[in-house]
Amino acid sequence: MDRVLDVGFSAGSAPAVGAGLQGSAVRDLSGLIVCPGLIDLHTHVYWGGTSMGVDPEEYARCAGTTTMVDAGSAGPGNFQGFRRHVIEPATPRILAYLNISFAGIFAFGHRVMVGECGDFRLLDAEDCLEVARAHEDVVVGIKVRIGMNASDGRGAAPLDLAIEVAQELDLPVMCHLDYPPPTRKEVLERLRPGDVLTHCFRPFPGAPARLDGKVHPEVIEARERGILFDVGHGKGSFGFPTAQAMLEAGYAPHCISSDVHQLSVNGPAFDQLVTLSKFLYLGMPLSDVIAASTSGPANAIRRPELGSFGAGNPGDATVLELAEGAFEFEDARGAKRTGSQHLKLKGMVIGGRWWA
Repeated sequence: MDRVLDVGFSAGSAPAVGAGLQGSAVRDLSGLIVCPGLIDLHTHVYWGGTSMGVDPEEYARCAGTTTMVDAGSAGPGNFQGFRRHVIEPATPRILAYLNISFAGIFAFGHRVMVGECGDFRLLDAEDCLEVARAHEDVVVGIKVRIGMNASDGRGAAPLDLAIEVAQELDLPVMCHLDYPPPTRKEVLERLRPGDVLTHCFRPFPGAPARLDGKVHPEVIEARERGILFDVGHGKGSFGFPTAQAMLEAGYAPHCISSDVHQLSVNGPAFDQLVTLSKFLYLGMPLSDVIAASTSGPANAIRRPELGSFGAGNPGDATVLELAEGAFEFEDARGAKRTGSQHLKLKGMVIGGRWWA
């Protein structure tokens, strides 16, 4: 829906959309964009509980995200603390992928970096299954990080275990892959329709397209089979050449996310609006960019009501300005590009109420 209309909110009900709506309090948002509350599918907001976590409310006030999905910061061993001390007190909605590793992402910093899937003693399917069931109202999937950094190059075994748990729960998996082993092909062949490959536009090596722009066959096959591709920008997982090649080949991301954490929040990712604006620079239509942060991630977490103003929407909205000017953007390799448009936050509605 891309039209000039009124949008009306009241606590506890879905927004009304139409012409000539009346209300007790009116805000003139002429010239701005009112969209369903933005969803950042890949964040790390276990603030105070992990070294990588950022404050979710502080972040939301910059990023315009009424829903943040934490991508595996917490595992079965510490999820209760994440829920009690971060998820429940927060005004914006926080949902989570539960990490297959018992400790979650426990050692992620500038000077200490230990992959949580490198020690198989931390991988216990029964604990993961029990905790996910106990918190099924906020757990939207199982997260697994594999590769030389995240799992010490131990191959696809952690992914196989995560899929086994997810199958029992009827939930999707979100898979992080850094440097092989395992290979991209080994990972994509295992993922099921509806599972998410994050960091999908990472630079070489491990990019979905070759340096000459040709997309790898296993990437094409996986997309055709229903695997979802999520940007997960972060500190090291987004490259302009990769993104340009994929978009030119007709393979836009299903979801655009920031992968915000302590090592990316001050650059190069910064926040969700900066990440979305990079795709405007790359030529992705505004409506598609908005969809990749609303209906796209809402469908990925199987909560479509969060991604539109239709029935079941909890009354969330993000108000944006499409600013014109000269804006410098940077990818994970330090390459800089200057864009002419930038999405700027002008307001948020959460649960039918303006969030000042």
